[in-house]
Amino acid sequence: MLPTHTSAQVPDVPVALLPVGSFEQHGPFLPLATDTVIACTLAAEIAKTHAVRTLPPVTISCSHEHAGWPGTVSISAATLLAVVGDVAESLRRAGVPKLVLVNGHGGNYVLGNIVQEAYGDMALFPGFDDWEAARRAAGVETSGDGDMHAGELETSILLHAHPELVGDGYETADHLAGDRRHLLTTGMAAYTGSGVIGRPSLARAGKGRDALRSLVAAFGEVLAVLQQQGRGTGQARDEAQHPVHDGDGQTLR
Repeated sequence: MLPTHTSAQVPDVPVALLPVGSFEQHGPFLPLATDTVIACTLAAEIAKTHAVRTLPPVTISCSHEHAGWPGTVSISAATLLAVVGDVAESLRRAGVPKLVLVNGHGGNYVLGNIVQEAYGDMALFPGFDDWEAARRAAGVETSGDGDMHAGELETSILLHAHPELVGDGYETADHLAGDRRHLLTTGMAAYTGSGVIGRPSLARAGKGRDALRSLVAAFGEVLAVLQQQGRGTGQARDEAQHPVHDGDGQTLR
């Protein structure tokens, strides 16, 4: 789950991947760290194909809706925003201007705003369309809305990449809850007793493999868009807003 290269082995590339997971219940058969494991697994697969460097994950994030189950731990959206911002600034000072947030937890809504404010220096991956394409490529039968948590797709990815982390009972744990309009107000406990919303009984290792392959391929477009932005646009904005003058009042940049 952690990068093991030494300082001398760090690739000299302008794009870094920051996996962002969570520490929240995933039913009785998947670990609390499921979202972190998936984000790290995807980042590692991306790094095999694309010129990026990987970072250690953010392992606790915004999981407040899962507080009804033992083990779940959360931080505030403001804290997550600050952590990601500090990481991005540290990378920029080290000459790595671009950061991709590889998000494994759908409840991390604030990540979209962080990327929005970075305006060309960050990306959030996978997006909704990337996940939907991965579902189709893998032959996942449950819809994205129905397969919300500890369901067919998440269980399939772990069965493929880390089968030792999948406990007994997923074959009989299906639970669907279609109308969840008040989830952020009530938490997930109002919609499921087990913590599962989805059909993990349909999970297969081959589906997890094919979903990851689809996501790795889709990342190529994200990387191309970031590279097209040229140098960090945040730096360009700073220079435009705070020009440097010489002693004669001439603008140097």
